[in-house]
Amino acid sequence: MTWKITKSQLDNEQLLINESLLSLGNGYLGVRGNFEEGYNEEFKSIRGTYINAFHDETEISYGEKLHAFPDKQQKLVNVIDAQTVEIYIDGERFSLFDGEVVNFERHLHMDKGFAERIIHWKSKTGKEAKLHFRRLISFVRREVLAIDVKVEPLQESEVKIVSTVNGDVTNFVDKNDPRVASGHAKRLHVIDARSEEKTSIVKNQTYATELKVACASKTTVDADHTYESHVNDGLVSETYLINGDALQFTKLNVYTDSLRHGEDVTKAGLSILNELKAMSFDSLLEEQQQYLNNFWATSDIVIDGDQELQEGIRFNLFHLLQSVGKDPRSNIAAKGLSGEGYEGHYFWDTEIYIFPVFLMTNPEIAKNLLLHRYSILDSARQRAREMGHTKGALFPWRTITGQESSAYFPAGTAQYHISADIAYSYIQYYLTTKDEQFLKDYMAEVLFETARLWVDTGHFMDGQFRIDDVTGPDEYTCVVNNNYYTNVMAKHNLLWAAKVYRKLNESGGLESLSEKIGLTTEEVDEWEKAGEQMYLPYDENHLIHAQDDSFLQKKRWDLENTPKEEFPLLLNYHPLTLYRYQVCKQADTVLANFLLEDESDLDTIKKSYDYYESITTHDSSLSYCVFSIMASKIGYQEKAYDYFNKTARLDIDNTHGNTRDGLHMANMGGTWMAIVYGFAGLRVKESGLYLDPKLPKEWKSLQFHLNYQDRLIKIHLEENNVSYQLIEGDSLEIKHSGESLLLEKGKEVRNEISI
Repeated sequence: MTWKITKSQLDNEQLLINESLLSLGNGYLGVRGNFEEGYNEEFKSIRGTYINAFHDETEISYGEKLHAFPDKQQKLVNVIDAQTVEIYIDGERFSLFDGEVVNFERHLHMDKGFAERIIHWKSKTGKEAKLHFRRLISFVRREVLAIDVKVEPLQESEVKIVSTVNGDVTNFVDKNDPRVASGHAKRLHVIDARSEEKTSIVKNQTYATELKVACASKTTVDADHTYESHVNDGLVSETYLINGDALQFTKLNVYTDSLRHGEDVTKAGLSILNELKAMSFDSLLEEQQQYLNNFWATSDIVIDGDQELQEGIRFNLFHLLQSVGKDPRSNIAAKGLSGEGYEGHYFWDTEIYIFPVFLMTNPEIAKNLLLHRYSILDSARQRAREMGHTKGALFPWRTITGQESSAYFPAGTAQYHISADIAYSYIQYYLTTKDEQFLKDYMAEVLFETARLWVDTGHFMDGQFRIDDVTGPDEYTCVVNNNYYTNVMAKHNLLWAAKVYRKLNESGGLESLSEKIGLTTEEVDEWEKAGEQMYLPYDENHLIHAQDDSFLQKKRWDLENTPKEEFPLLLNYHPLTLYRYQVCKQADTVLANFLLEDESDLDTIKKSYDYYESITTHDSSLSYCVFSIMASKIGYQEKAYDYFNKTARLDIDNTHGNTRDGLHMANMGGTWMAIVYGFAGLRVKESGLYLDPKLPKEWKSLQFHLNYQDRLIKIHLEENNVSYQLIEGDSLEIKHSGESLLLEKGKEVRNEISI
């Protein structure tokens, strides 16, 4: 049962949540789990279809606008709706909210890649029918949304099917939640709507960006029928009338956009649709199955001992695969392709929480995420100039195609650490793949430009390099001097930039890049000096890393006596109130101690963990996984397991209360990290692959694979021992709890787990 999510509630709140949970996607196209036939008027729905990176721009309104505040923000657009299939039995419209629902099942099949509803329905006048809805978005044919409906009347009846493609759509708004768009709902207009040779065609264009999107839809019925089509105000409808027994109705929808398919999106869509004419729904399912067989073979995590957590980790991995961009035009939004929360923007979530999952399981997908960041490097350079820097690249806090879309600079633009986060992910990719060509073609330039940013942002004082007026990961503490996380990540960035320069200089691969960006050896010497002399705040009284220069001077927030209804704090207190207290929204210094653990001794890491845990609210879904990972490291096994539990089913159980707006992609990545970096103790370092496994006492075993330097490694943990098996690739030496182990293909290496 852990391969299937079943959600059959019909109350309004749960329906909205289920629309997110049962959404489908493939990284290009995403559709929320809406009912094909729609709801009744009293039930709300966030009916959404999204294309990764397909966006419009809206003006940002300020009471007082200052220099370099963004003028516009980008917004993921809800595009053409092709989900609708209405069914009438002898003139009575099928609805789960009318008549009697004799039986209702609803499933998301994560091993097969499709969603279904199985229904036995009785109308108000006693007409009965069995209906079976199936839908998929193809991983093999990215433009395809396929819907299949089987209708079986239990008495002889006339069945009418009305299928529509609707271009007159809007985005969802919620004026009471800053995490959801609060305006500019209508962002595109219909420029073509027609029916042609039993094909529905709708083409839209966004208002500001003038991007085009088309949907070409072809429907078939396997029974004798009459057919008619109608076009009205951007809505193309097709009506089928069928008398008799069971029937199968299939609807193939092809989505194309001008970002990928050129300006003639309709022609591109019709061409793809023509290629599908010999494909049945079942043949699409077969392709889907094969794709997912390959994915799960190396990406699955097998837990023996807790079925709910097993379901949770598979659910998270499946949705990450559904949402991650697989072309250089796209990345992965904070809510993936499951909803409109955070307006489809890409954050630092990608690099720190999601990228590691694909890096260690599907490195080609990870590489694409880095290529997308490289594609917006010029925009990052431009943003740095807007912010007053003479050199370097400042990556945007919130973006889709490269421009900064964050209007609130203290918790947005001031988070300069995103540039170091991106550099960190490039370094991790190189260490994991040893892709020398990638280092030369892309990584070096990104590292050089981000290193330039740090030198231009910080300054030397008393023999130390300091970075003032930035915000770290903790958004309850903004615009501070010497945030530990920022400084230590900048140090890593600077020293690696210098290292890469020296490496390429020796091999003769630097001339064209140095000429392109005007790089001098004096700059590189300065990077090295700044990195080596980086100031890392440390408090002698508590023997911990201070989060920043002033954090420990503030009064501690009384979390214990704060009413539950006042969380998350950001929705109930003015930012300045939060900034004046020692209170953390999420892991900050603790995150730095995970990413760069060799910068601190274990005692400092442990004391820092204890201190910051007591003042962290975990109001951000990015927090629990980090506390779980570091609890594993320092030996707090019960805490590690408790925090992991909070990550694994965060969306399935809607513990943050906003799953209706889309799934929490970073937390989903964090769940994987809590297992692999936490319980298995994985670290990827310049000196090699390190593991320090400790199986939770609640589990009998844990099994997963790692992809490392063209090798596939199978790891199996049991109560007292762990086995390593090299499935593919050349022999490799790894570190297990500090001990060197040689892995050879076909040979299982077993070792005891240190407690």
